[in-house]
Amino acid sequence: MKKIIGILISLLCSLAAFSQTPEEILDRMEKVIDQHQNDGVYMIIDLKLPIVGTLSTKTWVYGEKMRAVAKVAGVEVTTWLDETTQWVYNAKNNELEITNRKEESSSTDGDIDMFVGLTEGYDLSVKDQTDKTWHILCKKSKSNKNKDDPKTIDIVVEKDTYNPRSLSTKMDGITFTMRDLSFNVTEKQVLFNPKDYADATIIDKR
Repeated sequence: MKKIIGILISLLCSLAAFSQTPEEILDRMEKVIDQHQNDGVYMIIDLKLPIVGTLSTKTWVYGEKMRAVAKVAGVEVTTWLDETTQWVYNAKNNELEITNRKEESSSTDGDIDMFVGLTEGYDLSVKDQTDKTWHILCKKSKSNKNKDDPKTIDIVVEKDTYNPRSLSTKMDGITFTMRDLSFNVTEKQVLFNPKDYADATIIDKR
């Protein structure tokens, strides 16, 4: 009897989840993001480039500070940002370049913001789902005249938590994916510590 009840409960939960519209799912996902707006966020960003292939960057963001680690042509490059300064460390030649923070990197929260506001300007549908996730397809509405908005965006949302799991889209011929998101990054994880690179060659361009 307990087994039958368990199956029925599981079935009812599945039906309840299925009855949600993609708009309701994304609304609940946005509420989760809002709850973490003062927390740091970690993600992997994949850029699929013609000829070059896929470049992956591990990124930690805390407020206006950020640390990103990527491998370019087999060389590990780490970048730090704070409110005014950018540090770039090349592990192969042990060089650390310091510059003023560039205007185009004046905000570090733009990536996670891509998950927000998609119920406006896009037609939504549940493309696929598993026991653990929804795969939602966002197609640009005909009424959306913003030229910068991608034509399509794919979002995967966790069913149990409504956490965003991944976002993928194509911009200017480049496939862009954010995945493996998690929250509660600490400031220590993004701060540049000069003591860790005391023996590096410093190139100060400020």
